[in-house]
This record gives sequence, structure tokens and C-alpha cells, in this order.
Amino acid sequence: MEDYIDHILQQWAREKPETDVSPMGVFGRISRASRLMERQIEAIFSSHNLQGGRFDVLAALRRAGPPHVLSPTNLYNSLLITSGAMTHRLDHLERAGLIERIPHPNDGRGSLVKLTPAGAEALDAALEEHLENEHRLIAALEPDDREALAALLHNLLVALGDTGEPAPADEASQEGQSGSNP
Repeated sequence: MEDYIDHILQQWAREKPETDVSPMGVFGRISRASRLMERQIEAIFSSHNLQGGRFDVLAALRRAGPPHVLSPTNLYNSLLITSGAMTHRLDHLERAGLIERIPHPNDGRGSLVKLTPAGAEALDAALEEHLENEHRLIAALEPDDREALAALLHNLLVALGDTGEPAPADEASQEGQSGSNP
């Protein structure tokens, strides 16, 4: 059975037989699979009154562990978005009562972002359904194939410079984890 990318590659082979277009098979399939899955993933988030980007912010705060506080800079660096896009997401999440901005204890000009109990509840509710959906989306792959694909994509990300190193933790977040209340 052919996929849409096979069709594109066949067209290029006909039109430019002397040109190696094989990278299009990889890039096209990664891109197309991402877009097809994204539609179904966004439907789950929408059913929880979230969008993928906002879910990502809540998830980053939740994964940070107690007290579930990060700086806006750490958030936008970890999510690979601009500070402007982060501000937009934070504004919406704050209006919805899912996060709060609190003063940075070590920087009078700065603020930190804290996950609220309502935000943790919203995330946890969406997370279960999101994971069920992701399992469904990759069900066509055998477990060994899933592991192999994950390993290949890992190798590609590392080669592209994605070291996986998280943004440096905030001093306030570290203090909060050791007992103080930011």
C-alpha cells in the first residue's frame, strides 16, 4: 500500500530522474505524520478546553515537581517558542485560573509562573485521555517497531543538536523544592 509521499516521490522521479529526492521521503513522512496526528491530538485538548501549546505549559510546570514553579524564560526555552508566544499562552492560562504569576523572590523585577490546583486538575484530566489517544495513534506499530522508531528519531534529534538538557532551574524553584514557599 502506498502513502501520499510515495506519490510525491514518483512524481519527482518522473520529472527529475537524475536528482536524489530520497530525503523528501523522510522529511515528508515526518511532517505529514506530525500533521495527521496533531489534528487528533488537538481534538482531545479541545475537549478539555485546552490547546496543545497551553497543555505543554501546564505539563512543563507539572513535570517540574513541587512547587510546580518555573520562570517564563525556562518555559519558553524548554518549549522552543518565542517569549511573545509564551506571554500569550501565560495570559490565557492565567485568565482561566490554571496558572498564576508570582513575584520572583530573588529578582524584584521578575516573576515566576506557578501551576494552580485548577491547572493541575485540568492537566491531569487531559493527560489520561491524551495518553490513551497517543497509544491509539501508534497502535499500528508493533512494540519493537515503536522502540526502533523512537531510537532512530532520538539519533536524529541528537545529530540536530537537541541535547535534551533542560533549561537551568530557577533558584526560586530549587528553594521551593527544599521547603520555602515562592
